[in-house]
Parts: sequence; C-alpha cells; structure tokens
Amino acid sequence: MGEESQIIKVRLEKLQKIEKEGIKAYPNDFRPKDKAKFLLDRYQNLSSEEIENIKAEFSLAGRIMSKREMGKIVFAHLQDETDRIQILVAKSEVSPETFEFFKKYLDIGDIIGVTGRLIKTKTGEVTLLVKSLKLLTKSLRPLPEKYHGLRDVELRYRRRYLDLIMNPKVKEVFKTRTRIIQYIRDYFISEGFLEVETPMMQSIVGGASAKPFITYHNALDMNFYLRIAPELYLKRLLVGGFERVFELNRNFRNEGVSSKHNPEFTMLEFYEAYATYEDLMKRTEELFYGLALEIKGTPKITYQEQEIDLTPPWRRLRFLEALVHLGGVPEEILRDRAKLLEFAKKKNIELNIKDPRIGKWWTKLFEELVEPKLIQPTFVVEFPVEISPLARRNDLNPELADRFELYMAGKEIANAFSELNDPRDQRKRFEEQIALREIDEEIPPEIDEDFLMALEYGMPPCAGEGIGIDRVIMIFTDSPSIREVILFPHLRKKEET
Repeated sequence: MGEESQIIKVRLEKLQKIEKEGIKAYPNDFRPKDKAKFLLDRYQNLSSEEIENIKAEFSLAGRIMSKREMGKIVFAHLQDETDRIQILVAKSEVSPETFEFFKKYLDIGDIIGVTGRLIKTKTGEVTLLVKSLKLLTKSLRPLPEKYHGLRDVELRYRRRYLDLIMNPKVKEVFKTRTRIIQYIRDYFISEGFLEVETPMMQSIVGGASAKPFITYHNALDMNFYLRIAPELYLKRLLVGGFERVFELNRNFRNEGVSSKHNPEFTMLEFYEAYATYEDLMKRTEELFYGLALEIKGTPKITYQEQEIDLTPPWRRLRFLEALVHLGGVPEEILRDRAKLLEFAKKKNIELNIKDPRIGKWWTKLFEELVEPKLIQPTFVVEFPVEISPLARRNDLNPELADRFELYMAGKEIANAFSELNDPRDQRKRFEEQIALREIDEEIPPEIDEDFLMALEYGMPPCAGEGIGIDRVIMIFTDSPSIREVILFPHLRKKEET
C-alpha cells in the first residue's frame, strides 16, 4: 500500500470513530463572522499588551494548513479565502475533550470553525487563542507536502482546487482576473454601451475564420455550431437600432492548445455606430490606460521581465512596412510568390502553396517574424482587404481595409475595423471566401443569408473591436501561459497507468 493510500485508510478510520462518537463530520451550522486578512491587517501593528486588552471574541472558518504539537498546546495555521492565520489550542483554554479531539482526530487539510480572542506570540505573530472549536469537513486525502508544494504544472491545471489551496499567488491571479473583467464591464457601461447576450449555438458559422465545434439538437433535428465569434449577431443589433453594444463572453474554436490558445476562451466584442476604427484606437488606449492605473497604479507594467508602457499615444505601424522593416522580408519580393516561398523556406516557415491569397502568406510571415518583436503596445494598420472580409474598404486605397490589430508583449490582443455595411460588397466577399473553402477549412461553409438581409435593411456606419480577455489578463498578471489565467484549462485526456 502506497503512502497516500495508507494516509487515506487512517483518515477513514478516524472518520468512523468520530461518527461513532456521535460527532458530525460534515455539519453546516457554523457561521464565521471574521476573515483572517482583516484580523492580520487590523491588529498586526498592535503590541502584545494592546492586543491582550481586546476583549472581543472572533470567529473564523478555514482549512488547517499546518499543525505543531507541543505538549499541552497545539499551534496550527488556518487558511480561509483571504489569508492564513495562526491559531493556538491550549489545554488550559478549552475542554479536555476538545483538546484531545483536536490532537487525535484533526489533520492538515480538515476544515474547522474556531472562536476565541487574539494574542500575540513571543515571535510577534497575531494568533487566535481558541475557546471553542468545531470540525466542519473531514479531509480524506493528504494535501501536497509543505516543502515540495504543488509544482507539477500539469497536475496544477488538472487539480486546480489543490493549486488554489497550496499557492496563494495563483488565487491572486484569479482575483485580479475578476477585477479586470469588472473594470472593463464598468467602463463600457459608463460609456453608454448596452451589454447583450447573443447565441452560443449558431446554425451558421460566421464572424471569424476558425474551425468550429459541432453539436446536434435533437428536437430541431439539425446541427449547431458553438460560436467562433458573436460579430454577425452584434451587427444585427446595430441594424435593429442599438448604437453601442458589447458582449463579454465565451468563444469556442476547434484549434490547437498552446501557451496562447485555449479552445474555449473569453472575448470582449463591442460595436459603436457612427465611429471609425480610428475612434476605436483612442478608445482602446483609454481603456488600457485606465485599466493599468486601476490594477497596477501605474501605466507601466512588467511582463516577463519586459517593461510595457501603456501611456497613450501608442505606436502605429503599417502592415507591409512592418513585414519589411521588422520581419526582414525584402520589399521587392512581397508580390513575387516564387521568391516569397523561397524566403519562407529559408526561415523554416510553411506557407499554404494552394492558397491564391498572397495576403494569407503575408499574415503567416507576420505571425512568425514580426509579432514576437511587438513588445510595446502597437497598432498595426492597413491590412489587405482580401484577408479582412468583414472590414470596410479604405476610401483612398480600396485594396486596403480600415482595420487595425493591437499587439503587445509579442501577442495579438485585439482586432478592429470600420465595419463593412454595403450588402453588395459583403455578398461578393462571402462568395469569394466560399470559393476558397476547399483549400482553407477555416472559411465558413455557407453564406449567412439572414445577415446579408439585415444589411440590406441598412446598418449604420460603425466600427467594432474584439479583445482577447485571457491574453490581457496574462499581461496584467505576468503569466507566461494562457493556462495560468483560465481556472480549468482544457488538457489532453490523461493516460491510465
């Protein structure tokens, strides 16, 4: 029998003895009135004498994280949602039965409720001197060892509950995640945007180029797709008369898993009537600058030892100029497919030779050669129309789209454009896409005729943007992988041994 199995066996025996004595091991009748962090923050700077004069009793509930027996006293650390605080169970302060029960039956990992007054130990640690104690949950499995902790990265993701128990910094990441999302939501509401919800299951794929997840609806006898983007539904709302809308929710893309990709991810999309992509650049700068001040207290944040300054205005780069000057692609070969293919091979970059859209080749080269170099916030503008099927053409150069992508810390963070609202041009672009379906499985398999009908009723001139929330949180929490900021990331099924 392994060590863990032996511990489980012993704990089960303890549980049986506890219940045999008529003690409930899983009651739900204790109501803590205090939190560990509040007590530590409020009383840490008081002297021992000042704390001794506090007659009030406090009550806490939490998990036993350490236990140290010293004859007639037992020290332990109790961890609740906010922090970890020391408690002292002394034979002179509790009943003999309570003292023996704590020593004999309670283990690290058990959840208990305690009441008592505060003292300060000789080492200056604020401590709850226990007057009464109650078992709330008996833990049957041992926590990871104190000194080894929980360091196996995959195990941390598979058993996130243990990760949260053992690693306080992880818990702080997810508290920060909530604060970031709340700030973003509050910002858009304060700017007059209406938060909406659009379908997660869609009968036609659209709004982006990605491979979808397919599901089947029994009652309707038809396939549905988990949405890859809410864009086409949000635009329908602009047709319907809403002028500022946003949605902060999940998208699903049936793609590979990496440090930057999870099949299920959180996206913010917002649309603003009578605005252009230039207006959205200013709004994006304002949003991130305010977010930095709210979360970090400064516009300068550090990500993976690189300082990023979010103070507006941010740099702007033309797409093709970035390819040439940062990516090292010779300008004279940009439109020469043979030479471009030869260049890519030398860089060990694989291009889809069947794809007639040279813009797709440029995009692949950009991702490999330019994107990792864009550390400071940078708006990349002037994308080719052929890789921007939902974006408005530029008035001066109709081969270019009024579009930008935001890059930061070597990652794409946002994609935005002045929206295409000419139904004739939109239909033509959809048809051009469909014709390439055989060589690009990420192209939607059919045209969304209802969306085109909506455009024919008239969508006001507008601009829209999508921001990858998980990547934003990665940067603001200095997390190297997207899995660090998603509570339960998707993992390959573990092989049974």
